[in-house]
Parts: sequence; C-alpha cells; structure tokens
Amino acid sequence: MTNRPVEPIFDTTPHPFGTGPVAPLVYDASPAALRQRTVNFAAKRMADMLFVTGLDHLTATLNFRPRAAMVPAGLDARPDAIDIADDLNAALASGQIQVQSDMKDHRLTVAWNDPAFGPPIVGAALARPGYGTILLGEHAVPRFDPKPIERHPTPEGKPWPYGEDVGEPSEAPPALTEALDAFMASSPGIYGVLIAKPDRVLLEKYSTFGGPEKATPSWSMTKAITCTILGRMIQKGWLRSMHDPAPAPLWSDPRDIHRLITLDHLVRMRSGIGFPVRHADGTITLGFENSAVYQDGVDAFEAAQRSIVAAMPGSVFRYVNSGMNVLGAIIRDQIERRALPYHQTVYSLLADKLGMTSYQHSADIAGNFIASGAGYATIRDFAKLGVLYLNDGVWHGERLLPEGWVDYALTATHTGTSYAACFRTNTDGLFPDLPADTAWAAGASDNKVFILRKAKLVVAVTNETDHTMDLTALNRLIATAIETLA
Repeated sequence: MTNRPVEPIFDTTPHPFGTGPVAPLVYDASPAALRQRTVNFAAKRMADMLFVTGLDHLTATLNFRPRAAMVPAGLDARPDAIDIADDLNAALASGQIQVQSDMKDHRLTVAWNDPAFGPPIVGAALARPGYGTILLGEHAVPRFDPKPIERHPTPEGKPWPYGEDVGEPSEAPPALTEALDAFMASSPGIYGVLIAKPDRVLLEKYSTFGGPEKATPSWSMTKAITCTILGRMIQKGWLRSMHDPAPAPLWSDPRDIHRLITLDHLVRMRSGIGFPVRHADGTITLGFENSAVYQDGVDAFEAAQRSIVAAMPGSVFRYVNSGMNVLGAIIRDQIERRALPYHQTVYSLLADKLGMTSYQHSADIAGNFIASGAGYATIRDFAKLGVLYLNDGVWHGERLLPEGWVDYALTATHTGTSYAACFRTNTDGLFPDLPADTAWAAGASDNKVFILRKAKLVVAVTNETDHTMDLTALNRLIATAIETLA
C-alpha cells in the first residue's frame, strides 16, 4: 500500500504580507464575569456624575441606577442565558452593594459583597481631565499616564456658536413655553433642553440639577462625533473614501475576511462583526456586543478588532459598539503614523475646532478614546455639532467636512432601517409630527441632538442614564418649535 501525503487542515501557503487573522475574543458569560461587569459599570456611572458632570453627592446618589450586565444577543433574539437582574436587585435591597468615593483622587469604587457567592467583587473608575472617567474594573491603575492635554479654549466675548456668549434669548412664544414645561415635568431625568438657529440660541431651560456649565453624558451621541472626525480626515486627505476597506491595524492581512468590511459598513452598523460567547455551562453561542466596552476594564480598540466576521459585511444591520471602536483604532493609527500626539489631535480635529471646550472623551484603561460612547459636554457645546451639519460642514467660513458629507451621514441606508451613518433618521416616523428628513445624534437614555435642516433649527436634550424620557412630549415640543420659531 502506497503512503499518501496527509492533506493539511489549514492553508499554510507562505504569503508576503500580513500576519494572519487576529485571535478572536471570547466573551465570558459566567455569573462571576457578569457581576464584575455590573460593578464596573456602576463605578463608571457614579464617577461620571460626581467628577465629570459635577453633581453633589446627594444628587448623584439619587440618580444612581445600577444596571445588571446582560449576555450579548444573537442575530435575532437574546439567547437563553443567565440573568442576574434579580440578584442585583436583591443585593441592592439588602445593602450588599457598597459605594466608596475618594473625592481627592477622583476615584470611585463599587463592591458587591455576597458571602454566599464568594469573595467581594470590586470595580473601580478614575476621572482625569480630558479623559472623562477611565474604567479600571478590577485593576488599580490605568495602563497609560493620563497627562494633561493641551486644549484650545474658545476666545471670550464671541457670540455663540463661535464663542460662549449666548446673549439674552427672546421671550419664547406661549405655546412653546407650555410644551417645554410639559416635557420637563414628565421627564424627571432631564438635565436641560436647548433650541437654536445656526447663529444664536433661541431657548434653553435646565432642571434643578442641570445647568449651562454641566458637562452631561451623551453615550452613543459620541458615535456622531467619531463619524464626523472621519469626515474631517477625508477632508484633510488622510483617508480616501468611506467605501474603502477599513484600514484597522489588526486587519492588515489581505487574506483575512475582515478586509471585506468597509468604513461605510462600520458607521452604518452593517459590518457583521460579533464574537463567541462562552456560557457558564460551557456552551458557546454567537453574540453581538453592545455594552461590554463600558463594562470591561480592557483595551477597547484591541477587543473590537478581535471580533469575528459573523455575517456577510453589508448584509445585516446589527447595532454594536465594537464596530465604532474599530473606527477608533483607525483614527488613532492615522494620527500616530503622522507622528502627531494622539489625544490632543483627536480634540483639535473637531471639538476644539468647534469651540466645544467642555467636550471630553472617556478613555479606556489603555488610553484609547472610546469611539462608541461615553463622551460629555455642555448642552450648548453639543448643539454646536448640530450647527456644523446645518451649515453643510462649513464652520466660520472654513469647510471642515467634504462636500456631500452631510447628505451622506444623515441619509438612512434604505435597507430596512432608519439608521444612517452614526445618526438616526425619522424615516420610520418615530417622531410623527417631525419631518421625515429629521436626523439626530442619539445616545442611550434618549440623549439627542436634532438636526432640522429645512427649519434651520438644532434641538439638544440630555438626560441622566436609565431615567425615562417622555418622547411623546419631546415630539410635541420640537414640532411646536418648528411651528413657532422656524
């Protein structure tokens, strides 16, 4: 009998480029891991309120809403998996959740003490100027030195939006005042509301714990910031097209299926990336990450690039944060390959250009600015992003975004979803009294910056995490603003 060569299981053909596909990240869905993520997120949120927004301790405590970490969902429905929400509620009721704040070091620690489960599970977060709150998780210190970042403050005395002087808004029409009061009364988590034309603030109102100086959370409104930075890079010639393969540093092997993913797929949530989820019983399911970046004390950019391609890029809409943090890795790589300072350049590309002096990105434990969410700014500064889009990407006479970018970013994909390029649109009639071409930067807990191009209005509203917002009243408020101010 003639010996036959063994057929290789894997292709071992030498290739002159690349190092092969990156090893995939596996999400740990054990009860201990879910509890760790729960206290991590709680530490970050409390640190946000105390050290970034600047709420007093009593107000922050009253607004504190611990959230149980959940197992990532599959393509169509959440898989059968452990749910620790009841355990968390019982722990809160029995005093097992303990919060400690170090006001001098701007450090917040949350511990879950459950003797029946095992040793206490502890998570921490640290706030530093320019870096928001850095989620440390179970670690004691970040893996980078959060040095002060040189920012470019807005010149004093200039009128909004190019400066900070909003002047004295005119008296609002009675119908608008009534609609605003109704909205504020039915949405107890509201920090404030601002309505503006491109050249002036028309109306603003704040809650008892809000204020024009408060840097409020935006969550996924930060995606619109990230998308706009990509537009800036295209305008500067650093990137060529949103339809090119995404040049992620860890996706460099041309044989890798990740090379099918374009920048456009990533901003429109059609990249198809996910990861294996290992459950407590050892079974593996497919998951699509949505919150782990705010719950795990890890390098968010590396974790995102270690996603697997679970669906054909472009074929399926699946809202995930991983794709946005792949874009964050690309932004960092494009900056550093030009020998520019990463943190300072991120701000100078957009936030400082618009005079968004209060704006801060949250950094992860490795010093990456999280691209998917957790940015903060005053409502006046958030509204400036809307003004840039109302002005077709031109700011103070300078074109910051490519011609056609605004239409590209604010137009829905037209394949079964109202999502556009990091913005949401009203093509599905979520706000029934607003025009179909209404678009908005959207964040969890209904933080929003509305861009009403025909009416030439911007409406910005921010809300504390996990408080309910009355969207029916918000619809009526904005419709009334169009009727009375446009």
